[in-house]
Amino acid sequence: MENMKAPAANPIKVIVTGATGMVGEGVLHECLLDRDVAEVLVVGRRPCGMSHPKLKEIIHADWFDLTSIRERLAGYDACFFCLGVSSVGRSEAEYSRLTYDLTLHAAELLAGLNPGMVLCYVSGEGTDSSERGRSMWARVKGKTENRLLRLPFKSAYMYRPGYIHPTKGLRNIHRYYYALTWLYPALRILFPSHVITLRELGQAMIRSAVHGADTSILHSRDIAALAKR
Repeated sequence: MENMKAPAANPIKVIVTGATGMVGEGVLHECLLDRDVAEVLVVGRRPCGMSHPKLKEIIHADWFDLTSIRERLAGYDACFFCLGVSSVGRSEAEYSRLTYDLTLHAAELLAGLNPGMVLCYVSGEGTDSSERGRSMWARVKGKTENRLLRLPFKSAYMYRPGYIHPTKGLRNIHRYYYALTWLYPALRILFPSHVITLRELGQAMIRSAVHGADTSILHSRDIAALAKR
């Protein structure tokens, strides 16, 4: 169902990455439904599988070389960066390259092209801002967040969700989320600070791009509250 809130005076143009993953697909879905979003550009290595009048798409294989599509990334108000990989089975060097290096390469380009852009980056609960903890993935994510917050965006928001309840009807839902779906009502009651819906995540990103947020690092409870604005 389309968002029935009064639309913003100037609906925004948004870039979404990672739209073939569960989080990116869900965020894209919310953008296409929301009247505060005028246009969505999806950039990915393969088609996202959606069709909509608001939607434009660039298929591009190499995130470390964006030269050929550079000019097509200008003129946007926000980027919802949902692209990411699992750290399972990867060395710290490999995970850092695919997380820190790749993200910063894209973000630096976008900040230069769009000085008024708002960046929303999907990180994760447990991210280590000190960059010195035991968990490899948390250190790398913390390093990535810290660098993104120093780039010359209009604003940058680091999203740290815990469990994300999927949106029914979408395609890219991980199998273990199906196994947990029946537990969601109980999880929401027992662990409200660690559980959100994918719809809330997408809505919060849109709200932060249009109206801003109270903090640059948003945990699950912050995300749920922002989604209601």
